[in-house]
Amino acid sequence: MPTKTTRGDRGALLARRASAAIGQELRDARIAAGLSQAAVGTAGRMSQSQVSRLERGEVQHATVDQLARMAAVLGQVLSLKLYPAGEPMRDAGQLALLARLATRLADPLRMRREVPLPIPGDRRAWYARIDGRGDTCAVEAEVHLHDAQELARRIALKVRDDPGLHRVILVVARSAHNRAVLREHREALRTEFPLDGATVLAHLRRGEVPPASGIVML
Repeated sequence: MPTKTTRGDRGALLARRASAAIGQELRDARIAAGLSQAAVGTAGRMSQSQVSRLERGEVQHATVDQLARMAAVLGQVLSLKLYPAGEPMRDAGQLALLARLATRLADPLRMRREVPLPIPGDRRAWYARIDGRGDTCAVEAEVHLHDAQELARRIALKVRDDPGLHRVILVVARSAHNRAVLREHREALRTEFPLDGATVLAHLRRGEVPPASGIVML
């Protein structure tokens, strides 16, 4: 049976590809500078064989320190940056929130989890979608609110990029911290999430998709 590829496996593959690409750039820079591997190694406090392996991308766990030292010797600067490439892995708290929301659904509502946006190559996904009779809404889950307005903007971008969807239920864990954040920001979020939790849950218990987006604390 084929082995399932995890996110960690994909990360390791990307690391190997990045190391190989950086190694080639370092080799090109060394040759352009007219330096030998031994000279670069001495200046960077590495052996010649280590420089050779770094250039070939053969160091399984090349460190940022090693690559940065070699780059500095060659008049280069190693730059690292993170780029969004999909949704982060769901944690147990978020999955528990979705499970609690699922218990509030009455027939004919059904919940589907991890529903990708309908854009080829886009790795973003809704935490879940709730489908009824010809109606649907998305679900996002937050265990610990940080920047509520940034969260609202992120959700709004996903709504913009999902033409078949116009409503989102934001499910938030019931905690003193989250209650304080919502007390401070609830009215600022009213445009994006007009419905309060009691109204959203009332519709779900009647087997109806809510008529607008809303925030539920569970």
